[in-house]
Amino acid sequence: MLVSDDTTLKRIADALERLAPPPPVLADPLAAPAYVWRDKSLIATRSFKPFPLECLAGVDVQKKALLDNTARLANRVAAHDVLLWGSRGSGKSALCKSVVGELQKEGAPIALIEVAGERVDTLPDLFGHIADQPRSFVLFVDDLGFEEGSSAPRLLRSLLEGGAEARPENARLYVTANRRHIVAREVQHTEASFARDVLDDQLALADRFGLNLGFHVCNQDTYIEMVRGYAARFGLQLDEKQALSWVRSRSGLSGRMAWQYIIEIAGEQGKNISL
Repeated sequence: MLVSDDTTLKRIADALERLAPPPPVLADPLAAPAYVWRDKSLIATRSFKPFPLECLAGVDVQKKALLDNTARLANRVAAHDVLLWGSRGSGKSALCKSVVGELQKEGAPIALIEVAGERVDTLPDLFGHIADQPRSFVLFVDDLGFEEGSSAPRLLRSLLEGGAEARPENARLYVTANRRHIVAREVQHTEASFARDVLDDQLALADRFGLNLGFHVCNQDTYIEMVRGYAARFGLQLDEKQALSWVRSRSGLSGRMAWQYIIEIAGEQGKNISL
């Protein structure tokens, strides 16, 4: 039995439609306090509960600088892109989220969008979605590092300043990294000319951030200050000697370890804690 040309064409069209990827999900950029940018899709987070800003101890200088800069961004006046660099667990990521949460409590028109470091090449698509919105956005790129040979550093430089697809005026990039110059994760070549090119790229990228905030290793006094603050906030009984003994068996003093210790004693004392 012969099948009509129209029927054949319809079957081909239906098959192609099934093979085609679905259009990206684009959440309402005015509806949620925070989003994730994934696969060219803007997705509202299910829950955005940053640390209360007053809970972050030992980073008062960084806290003030980042809060002031983010308030300027929310108010649509001149604001910097920001590089937050330094030791692991020192509060870089927590502070980015906390300043946004603090301003949102005050009614500021600002939201956070988290972008994976390996997807910075898709940022122009995001820019097109948020550029004309009556709201400001912190584009949060956490733990940025580049594979050897990646073209991402040059692309990011272009997005930060001077390129044809530079980020819009209502958005700034807040990037965290373990080192000041966002070094490649692995560098195997040792040729002097290659090393010089790599260093030039790293310096050129770091220089594009108008605000650089360093975070350093936490000392014992600051760790205890953090633990005391958390314990008081959640009504927990605190043994400072135990707190120091607990952290020594782990990766060292840091804000992250202070919070994990609080979770430990809250569990021991049969309490739930919520930010």
